[in-house]
Amino acid sequence: MTAVFTARPRPISNGMKFISGDRVFVVLVVVIVLLGFAIFSSASLGLLARESSSVSKDILFQAGLGLGLGFLALLIARAIPLSWFKVCAPYIYAGTLLLTALVFVPGIGLHAGGATRWIGLGFTTVQPTEFMKIGFVLVLAWWLAPRARQLANPRKGLYPFIGIVALPSILLIAQPNTSTMILLLVTGAMMFFSAGAPWRDFGILALIAVITLVAVVYARPHVAQRIKTFINPSENALTSGYQIQQSLIAIGSGGLLGRGFGQSVEKFNYLPEPEGDSIFAVFAEETGFVGASILLALFIALVARGIVIAGNSRDLFGGLVALGFSSIIILQAFINMGSMLGIIPLTGLPLPFISHGGTALMASLIMCGLILNVAAHKKA
Repeated sequence: MTAVFTARPRPISNGMKFISGDRVFVVLVVVIVLLGFAIFSSASLGLLARESSSVSKDILFQAGLGLGLGFLALLIARAIPLSWFKVCAPYIYAGTLLLTALVFVPGIGLHAGGATRWIGLGFTTVQPTEFMKIGFVLVLAWWLAPRARQLANPRKGLYPFIGIVALPSILLIAQPNTSTMILLLVTGAMMFFSAGAPWRDFGILALIAVITLVAVVYARPHVAQRIKTFINPSENALTSGYQIQQSLIAIGSGGLLGRGFGQSVEKFNYLPEPEGDSIFAVFAEETGFVGASILLALFIALVARGIVIAGNSRDLFGGLVALGFSSIIILQAFINMGSMLGIIPLTGLPLPFISHGGTALMASLIMCGLILNVAAHKKA
């Protein structure tokens, strides 16, 4: 991926102008999104047992803000020339950082569940961190592409890279949003080394990451508690370990083929946030090992196609954009599923395309639109 290709892009067919580039990728996106909406609708039924919940409102916002505006945003991201994103990447990055910082402004930002991550719009809320993921990948690709041959020099590679990563990390630590910080750190490192950075820098970055995480664990008691729960989930089965216990019960009770779609028991009063962080557990209970495996296979196929698109990009900028967004999607999916299976500590990351959150769904679709944009400008 370190080479810069100069071949001209193939002409875009008139019949598929806005979704051309890679029809296999388009089909996978549509299948996952439609399946995700069905899963979300089923999981939301669990909210009927909770007095303050409005299922119809949740489904309406997921369909309207997430699917409706999300697909519109996908088409726009696909239609705008990729060169425009290349020129505007630093401004998009700065804008998403500013938007994320607004959560700390009294009267604008909302505090809930011990975190300050949302902006209130009256009728709904927006989580600007989802858009910061987009700005982060774009600016990193913009910065790395012309410097691929200079990354061996720490003053031109490692040090500026740390600065780019540090800005969003500070905002995420302050919220706090440790899981998203880790997601961006891993994605950034993958892009950095794919662009040609020397493996000598890997040890330095790993040491910085370990020191940062240790500091976060000591400074944030809830992070330390999640690690303790991960090590011994049965110790506090009715408090900090309750969610993982209920998640494992839901997944285990699904067996091979599941209870049947819409027939989850755990989503009613037992499993916390059945339409959010725990939605994979609900789906696994209803469709069993087979359904969960199919969902995982769809994510892997989508990201594998994204990586193929990255490898076929005509230039390094496009390749890094496709690689970065593909990495975010699959890492976030693995982290969410892994936390529900007890493989890693619990996190607050939603399952892409599926969990509750119109902002997250819209951001994921924008990422897919930009990957399609790269696919439409592949080398001959």
